[in-house]
Amino acid sequence: MSDSIISAHNLVKQFDGYCAVDGIDFSVQRGMCFGFLGPNGAGKTTTLRMILGLTPVTQGTLSVFGLSINDHACEVRARTGVVPQADNLDPDFSIEENLAMYARYYGINSADIPGRVDRLLDFASLRDRRKAKTETLSGGMQRRLTIARALVNDPEMVVLDEPTTGLDPQARHVIWARLAELKERGTTLLLTTHYMEEAERLCDELVIMDKGKILDRGSPEELIKRHVEPEVIELRGADSEVVSTLEATRQCRIEPMGTSHYCYTHDATKTLACIQTFHQLRYMHRPSGLEDVFLRLTGKELRD
Repeated sequence: MSDSIISAHNLVKQFDGYCAVDGIDFSVQRGMCFGFLGPNGAGKTTTLRMILGLTPVTQGTLSVFGLSINDHACEVRARTGVVPQADNLDPDFSIEENLAMYARYYGINSADIPGRVDRLLDFASLRDRRKAKTETLSGGMQRRLTIARALVNDPEMVVLDEPTTGLDPQARHVIWARLAELKERGTTLLLTTHYMEEAERLCDELVIMDKGKILDRGSPEELIKRHVEPEVIELRGADSEVVSTLEATRQCRIEPMGTSHYCYTHDATKTLACIQTFHQLRYMHRPSGLEDVFLRLTGKELRD
């Protein structure tokens, strides 16, 4: 499609016989936030590395900006900003020096760099700290600076690998607001995250991957509607009597998870009435979300 910024068909990546990405197809439309969700080892980061031309494609076709990544990797990277999972700012430079040095890497005209740095400092709300060394910044400030640095070349697309991992809720919300601003400007965002709330807030579409394959694709709302009931009640410490009683009502689907049980239902009224007869039982009633979809499609076992 003419408005596709990325198009992949039968994309495969193998490492010494191990298939990290196994014949996936997807396209990303210009100006959207597109997410890759999956457990560790699902193939998300390998897919991003192929999109950036950092890992060669074993099989299939992959084009970015309408260009074959096999032949135009350098051009693709020149038009892309990257926010890595871990901050890799230069501790020897101040905030503004980090941005200015990165601008020089992209060959930006020296006369244009000061104005560009000022705009990025405003975007990251770091103008008053411009002379500070990066090691004096909080985790949220460092993350905002890393995102600002990824924008120094005015990219058409920004790749974000778990952009808010390890941040407190306040810092996470600030970064979500900045990413929403980028999307409003028409910048295409590629996102990997383990925060389901982050994916629900930011992503227009996403794929859920596991073992190198795409299990499903759609908007967060579409995936939730397709795979789980609209309401869920989380039970803490329910014994076999409680579970049997709830199963007998046939009003909900029960999924065990550790010491908890999740009761999925289209109408929680009768299930709640039954639960409330067990007076000491702890529970939480909420709408279903992407985390419920994620666990149903990928399973509940721990991944290393």
